[in-house]
Amino acid sequence: MSRPNRRWHWVVDGPGVRVGVTTSRRELTTSTVVIAGDRALLIDPAWDPDELAGLDADLDRWRVTVAAGFATHAHHDHLLWPAGPATAPRFASPPVSKIATHDRPAIVERLGPDWPADLAELVGRVQPAEGSLDWSGPETVLLRHDAHAPGHTAVWLPAAGVLVAGDMLSDVEIPLLEESSAAQYAAGLARLQPAVQRSRIVVPGHGHVAIGVEAARRRWAAARAYLAALLAGRQPDDSRLADPAMRAAHADNRARAAEDHR
Repeated sequence: MSRPNRRWHWVVDGPGVRVGVTTSRRELTTSTVVIAGDRALLIDPAWDPDELAGLDADLDRWRVTVAAGFATHAHHDHLLWPAGPATAPRFASPPVSKIATHDRPAIVERLGPDWPADLAELVGRVQPAEGSLDWSGPETVLLRHDAHAPGHTAVWLPAAGVLVAGDMLSDVEIPLLEESSAAQYAAGLARLQPAVQRSRIVVPGHGHVAIGVEAARRRWAAARAYLAALLAGRQPDDSRLADPAMRAAHADNRARAAEDHR
């Protein structure tokens, strides 16, 4: 299988730390690497097997060792792992770790029958972490909430001003309630707001990186405006609803919000 010509967007490129984001061909899924010296933190690596092999090749080329990994939530596209750093410790919030362990067969099944066995063995092998991540790089704060999915956790790098938001704050996806209530989603946005106010970079799980303080704040405001309209029973004025998939997701959100009021 050929490896893709992977492009990295170096959103932070300083002498002490580098933060790179690359985007999968599938659903604009982002992978984030934080490099300090010759050690790296790998967050939500994705997606297809050849893309994961490309991640391995890049890390080898940079002569960087993965010191730790982190999964933002327990959906199959965020519990993947490349073969190269197979022995590196991987973390997630305690609820995500529990779900990933309990539901591993179903999670792997969602990847399809052609998913390579060696990569299937690595899916969801995470251990619990809470509050912060102890690794050899810069301070890494874990912002846990229950929006979108139980134990969903954003990774906040205060010194770099980078917020890796998981499946929130996207420019292509509306807020997806999925496994959360509207109230839980609102609480999740509130949990992220202080970091967003200080962010210079926001990396969504799917979509494009928000660059700059104002862009970061607009992402949060757009999510909050959508949720307010949803709860008020109004049609949101949201350009993301031009996508048929997002219109279908909006219909699901409405059904879930209505269920919350029963």
